[in-house]
This record gives sequence, C-alpha cells and structure tokens, in this order.
Amino acid sequence: MNNFFDNQRILRLIWRRKFHFIIVGSVAILLSAIFSGPKFIQPKFKSTARIYPTNIWVLSEESETEQMLEITNSRDIKLKMFDVFELDKVYKVNKDDPHYLTYMLDIYNTNVKAGKTKFETVEISVLDHDPQRASDMCDSIIHFYDKKVRDLHKAKDWEMVEISRKALKKKYAELDTLTERLTGMRKEYGILDYESQVERVTEGYMNALASGRSSTASSREIKGLYDNLAEKGTEARLMEARFDFLVNAIDSLTTEHELYLSEYEKNITYSHVVEYPTPADKKSYPVRWLIVVFSTISAVFLALLVFLILDYRKSD
Repeated sequence: MNNFFDNQRILRLIWRRKFHFIIVGSVAILLSAIFSGPKFIQPKFKSTARIYPTNIWVLSEESETEQMLEITNSRDIKLKMFDVFELDKVYKVNKDDPHYLTYMLDIYNTNVKAGKTKFETVEISVLDHDPQRASDMCDSIIHFYDKKVRDLHKAKDWEMVEISRKALKKKYAELDTLTERLTGMRKEYGILDYESQVERVTEGYMNALASGRSSTASSREIKGLYDNLAEKGTEARLMEARFDFLVNAIDSLTTEHELYLSEYEKNITYSHVVEYPTPADKKSYPVRWLIVVFSTISAVFLALLVFLILDYRKSD
C-alpha cells in the first residue's frame, strides 16, 4: 500500500488508461445530460420579491426587518399558503398522513425562502414547477404578511378602544351623579358658583350689619345665603372642582378614544415592495451543467480508484 497513491504511478496509469477515462467521461456526460433532462427531473422556476418593513412597532431588540422575517416565516402564513394554493396536491402529500404537516413544512421550507439582504430588505424567493404559481405564491406571502401585521395591530388598537370606552363610560356616570347633586344643592341652598358668590355675599352681609339693616327682607335673604355658604360652601366647592376635573378628563379621554378608534379602522400596508414578483421565463432548477460536471468528475474519479485497485492487485 506504500505506493498505492504514488503520483508517478497514478500519472502512468492515467496515460495508459486514457481511452478508458475518455469513454467513462463521455458516457457520464451523456447519461447525466439525459437523466437531468425534463423527462426525469421536472424543472422548477424561481420568483423573487424584495420588501421593506414600514408602519410597524419596534419590539424588544429586534429590528423592523427581523420582525418582518419572523412574521413571513411564521407557521400561520405557511398554513394559509397550504390552503390557498392546495399545496398538498402540488407536493403530493396525503392530508390523511399522520406526518402530513411535517412533510409539508419540510417541502415548503425547501422551496420557499425568506431572508435579510445587506440592505435591510427582506427577499422572498419561491421555487415551483409552474412559473405563474411561483409568482402568485410570492405575491401572496406579501399579502398575508400585511394582513397578519394588520390583525396584530387591530387587536392591540381594539384593546385600547375598549379600555378608553370603559373609562369614558365610568367618567360619564360619575359626571351624571355629580351633576344631579350639584343641581339639587343649587336649588335647595342657592349656591350657584361658590367662588363668585362667597365674596359678594360676605361683603353684602357685612355691609347690612354695619348699616343696621339686618332685619330687612333683603338682609335676611343675604343672611340665609351666607349661612348656606358657611354650611355647604366647602362641599359645593369640592363638587365644582370635581366637576371641572371630570369635564377635562372626559375631553382628554374622548380624544384618546377617537385616536384609537381611528387607528383601528384604518387599513394600511406594512411593507414597501421594492421588487414585485414576476413569472420566470427560464427555469432555475435543475442546473444541468452543474449536474453534468459533477457526475462526470465523480465517474472519472471512481474509474480512477477502480483502475488503481486493479493495477495494484496485478502488480502484486
């Protein structure tokens, strides 16, 4: 075995067997060219698209492009693709098979790729035997991505709509109760506006006492209002302050509610399509020249090993 892989010996063997190698190489070229043809290997066509993410939230430490990749590669979108394009028939996988999903995902992941480019776009590529279907699948992934992100945003926006609606309902209920109490106090005690009344009533009452007119009807009326302010003034002032606070809070909550509702109702896209998918006019798989070259080299190398073994045995 010491001289089995001797270079001089190998070169002499190649020269002696050159016609054999030519025959082996020619047969390998012929057979690989035949068996890599469309009759044996069904050709596949590639459709590609490139998209930028837009209008999406930044979550954790992921970039917007990485979020886009997470969603485009999600199982939800893959399952939708299975149903819409009836890929079980295309991939020839029986739905009743207990390993149906495993087989489908394996074939789908082999033919459909989504990855990030150096320019922070997401490139989607689809291989399929039908060039139009490959293009349609590529376009559908973009559509399903937009819908998925829209559904996620709408779910969060609706949650905020409901929160703000409940908060508004609570504030309006409190305002109605407070309004009823204020109305009752105004009718019963005549306290219409504590801030403006307290100073004037106190001044009028003091003037009546100073002038000795405290027994007149008007003075008695001022005295009654003065006593009401002394007894219920603090309560009235607190209720008025609470009333103003509730009005401002309702105004702010209404603005928030309308904003969340507007966000929920709008329908926008979440991707900028840089390159739209189109049906390919030339197959991408198989690459026949690669198959021919690889097969020829393999056949010639195998022939070399066989001839080396035969020559080695003969020399023994």
